Amino acid sequence: MIEKLLNLLKDPRSAIAGWIIALGPIWVYTPLFLIVFIETGIVFFPFLPGDSLLFAAGVFCAEGGGLDLWVTLIVFWAAAILGNTSNYWISRWFGHAIIDSGKVKSMTPERIAKLDGFFKKYGAFTIVITRFMPFLRTFAPFVAGMGHMNFAKFTLFNVIGGISWVCLFVLTGYFFGSIPFIQDNFSLIIIGIVLVSCIPAFWGLIKAAVEKAKARK
Repeated sequence: MIEKLLNLLKDPRSAIAGWIIALGPIWVYTPLFLIVFIETGIVFFPFLPGDSLLFAAGVFCAEGGGLDLWVTLIVFWAAAILGNTSNYWISRWFGHAIIDSGKVKSMTPERIAKLDGFFKKYGAFTIVITRFMPFLRTFAPFVAGMGHMNFAKFTLFNVIGGISWVCLFVLTGYFFGSIPFIQDNFSLIIIGIVLVSCIPAFWGLIKAAVEKAKARK
């Protein structure tokens, strides 16, 4: 399982190609749905390849690729929106118990407090912004649930963020994935997508560190 996960992170294109062959034109959408749903919906799996998987799926939506563009978009929209909704309610019901247990090492009370501060400062737009930030998109709905954010308001921004995120990466892969340079350097492109997606989170950490240093002085 670890080997398969590492291969998926490294080369989602090969994984999708294998699913198309093994599962056929209908059931191939099942693992695509599950991966995005689990990454966004279960707080224990923030490391799953959301951005790169969407991009790779978009490549296969081009003519002759094996995936249908509209079906792929709808499947990913449903997975992203339902995943965040699941994460929200898991947090509402079990959030404090999960954190207090200490079983999720990345979810220390200090980190949750920082994310909670970020969430309160930027309001509901955080649900949209963090869609484009690996790791943070898994924790944002969790914090929203712990903070008892109004569910109707959460759902509105959840839908906006989910649709925007999916469209950006799937359509980028659909329109640009057939370019020879991208085909020949697909692994590097995937790494680049992950790095670019992490830039906002790194910038936020740097900014927070600078502000903290200024406060100490």
